[in-house]
Amino acid sequence: MSFVPKTLVDSPLQWELSDELFAKFRELIHREAGIALTDGKKSLLISRVAGRLRELGVASFDEYFRLVEDPAATDERGRLLDRICTNETHFFRDPRQFLFLNDTLFPRLEAEAARGGRKRVRAWSAACSTGEEPYSLAMSMLHRFPPSAGWQVEIVASDLSNKVLAAARAGLWPIDKSGDIPLHYRKAFMLRGTGSQAGKMKAGPEIRDVVSFARMNLNDPVYPVSGVFDFIFCRNVLIYFDRESKAKVVDRLSSHLAPDGCLFLGYAETTTTLTDRFESVGPNVYARVPDSSGAEAVAV
Repeated sequence: MSFVPKTLVDSPLQWELSDELFAKFRELIHREAGIALTDGKKSLLISRVAGRLRELGVASFDEYFRLVEDPAATDERGRLLDRICTNETHFFRDPRQFLFLNDTLFPRLEAEAARGGRKRVRAWSAACSTGEEPYSLAMSMLHRFPPSAGWQVEIVASDLSNKVLAAARAGLWPIDKSGDIPLHYRKAFMLRGTGSQAGKMKAGPEIRDVVSFARMNLNDPVYPVSGVFDFIFCRNVLIYFDRESKAKVVDRLSSHLAPDGCLFLGYAETTTTLTDRFESVGPNVYARVPDSSGAEAVAV
């Protein structure tokens, strides 16, 4: 790859993006991730990706597109998507949904186990970002379903971005984020940094042991996860997709839910206009409706 003088790379004229080239970027991003950029998002693309051009020493968006459309440029396309996606999150986001877990879903799982069912609870955080969501779930689940009482707890955490997955695996955050965690959870499951780690907190071993991370693209036709889940959190992801892609994602997620499993979506998201496979049961919580034929699809 050729490099150009910094004065040239930093010239505002180099960041011009024609409508034609923007359309090519939109098509590539939609094909790769299902993300639908509207006509008004051209300035967003420029502002978020220009820094990557500077890092590479690429002189223009035309040159960068030629680079990123190369079939062999898998890693660079991933970095492009990292720049486009917003990964804002925090611990115990939307307390109403965690109340639903504690007051409605968890008692049902306990009752099923009491009737002779397995003492196993599985969850999937399908857009885990930097880890706050899956570790929030781990704290809630381990508090309610302790291994000492014979329970098995498993959380799969996935995201499209390798960058945020690396941060999630590290399980390390500024101590300022501790205020989002209920005190009894914080004392039981979080570690306060000392010395060189002062001002930080780290996920403790109990919650780290029950969370596994994997890169996953929800736009792919098949998801590389096994078994079914009692509930899936997929919050603030569908807002990036067009209607057709949303419907496909919701349909795929439903096949990975237990027969009476629940799908948790973001505040501005719903399944009701996309499919009849779910019914609303709580605050942006949707329960899977059993197949009318009586046959239950089970993911393998």
